[in-house]
Amino acid sequence: MGERALKLMMDVLSQPAVLIAAISLIGLLLQKKPANEIVKGTTKSFLGFIVISAGAGILVGSLEPFGKMFQAAFHVNGVVPNNEAIVAMALNEYGTATALIMFFGMLSNILIARFTRLKYIFLTGHHTLYMACLIAVILAVAGLKGPFLIGVGAVSLGLTMSLFPAMVQPFMKKITGNDKVAFGHFSSIGYAVSGLIGKAAGKGSRSTEKIRFPNGLGFLRDSSVSIALTMTILYVLIALFAGAGYVERELSGGTHYLVFSVIQAVTFAAGVFIILSGVRLVLAEIVPAFKGISDKLVPDSKPALDCPIIFPYAPNAVLIGFFCSFIGGITGMLILGAAGAVIVLPGVVPHFFTGASAGVFGNAAGGIRGAVLGSFVNGLIITFFPVFLLPVMGDLGFANTTFSDTDFAATGIVLGHAVKLLGSGGVVIGIAAVVVGAVLFGFKRGKAEKPDQKVEA
Repeated sequence: MGERALKLMMDVLSQPAVLIAAISLIGLLLQKKPANEIVKGTTKSFLGFIVISAGAGILVGSLEPFGKMFQAAFHVNGVVPNNEAIVAMALNEYGTATALIMFFGMLSNILIARFTRLKYIFLTGHHTLYMACLIAVILAVAGLKGPFLIGVGAVSLGLTMSLFPAMVQPFMKKITGNDKVAFGHFSSIGYAVSGLIGKAAGKGSRSTEKIRFPNGLGFLRDSSVSIALTMTILYVLIALFAGAGYVERELSGGTHYLVFSVIQAVTFAAGVFIILSGVRLVLAEIVPAFKGISDKLVPDSKPALDCPIIFPYAPNAVLIGFFCSFIGGITGMLILGAAGAVIVLPGVVPHFFTGASAGVFGNAAGGIRGAVLGSFVNGLIITFFPVFLLPVMGDLGFANTTFSDTDFAATGIVLGHAVKLLGSGGVVIGIAAVVVGAVLFGFKRGKAEKPDQKVEA
């Protein structure tokens, strides 16, 4: 396969907007919808994810100076986990293997959904790329080559794309109120832990969305207003600690540091507003379109979508989750420093997306208490997990940078140590056993359901 063809395949498969549009197109075609509905549904699905991406870009752009101000204010240095950085390094050497594992891994995910109880089709393209890259590096260094490397890697990727959404689906039902959409973001361990903490500690705690404000503060019920005002306070405080000289010299281009801080804070709120608008647009189109795939190709399957898909269900929990996860990250950083371990700095972007999602999961299971405690623990997890992944990645030549989300770290730790302990053959046997078990479990379930269906008939 030529280099240009590989690049085209990777660029197509790693773009959520393209994947969502393709899924919508296939689903509508399978339902034999009229041409005008096919064009409308496909285009609006594509447009919705472009809107989400635009909002995320605005949000990330506003968070970048916040992270720099934080480091300057408190004079801390260490490892900042960054998915994009490590993937960019790895693709130079393992690009071909990553692309092929990604492509066949997506096919593996569909087959697993078709023949097992894991009815989740993972549609978050960039996370699929990151996981494919992680798996490719670990297996290649372990000595696997050629078709064997691609086959084992593809099955491993397909399993992660199926298992992690299944892990959090019980909480997704509580969040959305139905079982039509799944969650496709590789930080599921943190979200599941947040949901379990909420379930254990949140009894009697009201929802974050039912927070009562005095009449004079009724405007805070508007999530856009409350996010803008809260973030303004936070940005201004960090800017004061960082100092006017640093902000105006290094970040604002000479603009007064307080003016710059306020603009970045409100820009953050604008990014969240745009994301929420895009999510509503996508949900309105992808769920009906996906019905064609669910009915015709993979019965009872569900699309597993990126984390912003749940933000509209609990906007207050999004903000609470971000703050508490970030505080958890700072707490974890202090613990690592006191223990003399590698210091993992709290990355603002991963703490926003994973912390916000953990807040929504914790709130669904345990209200305000669940959102606060669950997202705080998520912050600790995404601080400590990379420390355990670093030695594995260091052996592979990627010391001082690592993945930021829990599922990447967990998969890398398990797969990396499994290869060391069992060798490539042992890992292959283990993965094959998991696949066979899942398939047999799926067939057993199908046979068990048939008599019930006949009785009902």
